[in-house]
Amino acid sequence: MPYLISVTVLWAFSFSLIGVYLAGQVDAWFSVLIRIGLAMLVFLPFLKLKEIPKSIALKLMGIGAVQLGLMYVFYYQSFLYLSVPEVLLFTVMTPIYITLLNDAFERKFHLNFMLTALLATLGAVAIRYNGINTNFILGFVLVQGANFCFATGQVCYKRLMAVQSKKQGLDQKATFGWFFIGAFCVATICYVIFGDITKLPTTNLQWGVLVYLGTVASGLGYFAWNKGATLVNVGALAIMNNLLIPMGIIVNLMIWNRDADVMRLMFGGLLIVMSLVLNQWLEKRRKAV
Repeated sequence: MPYLISVTVLWAFSFSLIGVYLAGQVDAWFSVLIRIGLAMLVFLPFLKLKEIPKSIALKLMGIGAVQLGLMYVFYYQSFLYLSVPEVLLFTVMTPIYITLLNDAFERKFHLNFMLTALLATLGAVAIRYNGINTNFILGFVLVQGANFCFATGQVCYKRLMAVQSKKQGLDQKATFGWFFIGAFCVATICYVIFGDITKLPTTNLQWGVLVYLGTVASGLGYFAWNKGATLVNVGALAIMNNLLIPMGIIVNLMIWNRDADVMRLMFGGLLIVMSLVLNQWLEKRRKAV
């Protein structure tokens, strides 16, 4: 849990940095390419090519391509059809996808995980709901594609590491470079197709934000998040995906003084925290039986 909480705080700052210094000013596809490229460079020195089976490397590349690469493809396209509040609202369904995917892999329905994921989702909806327009169907589908990709990557990575730890105990730091290599392949293709070379960073501050987001938020952040995912149960992982929403609003409100409904933030945040406590209690009770 400490890994997930630390990354939640880290990513809470990232949303505001993107919104204030990059969004609408720097080409989104270029931002994605640079972020993933820098994150990949952080982990390339740790790769042990001879010690990692090709099958594991390919699986990690596939997970990175889906969780990070394809997720961004859907996510950035959704902004063409939805307002920012609508996009944020529709991302709260990620915990449900995580629980459903895990149940599908295990061929067993876990009611506890679904209940706590739904409670966390209600908390996030309470925070972010600002009403939706009538022409939102395509945008909704795109955001759900992003949610599904992010959820799939987390569940697959958690399961892959669980299997490998029993077999040979792979050092996650020495393998995670493959994750970013897979994502970088997708990001490169997307930039070639969709990128706008006329909207590159123009200030040192913008370059500095990109370097920070690439090396720290994406590089260390995704590694710590996925590693944390291997150390908690699926219910806790699902809930932590939505804890980022109130954290992001709090950071934005405190530092950049943006408007926020404080009462709704407190109510939604309380629901999410309650879902986390409930999940931990149900899991301890299940193990005690």
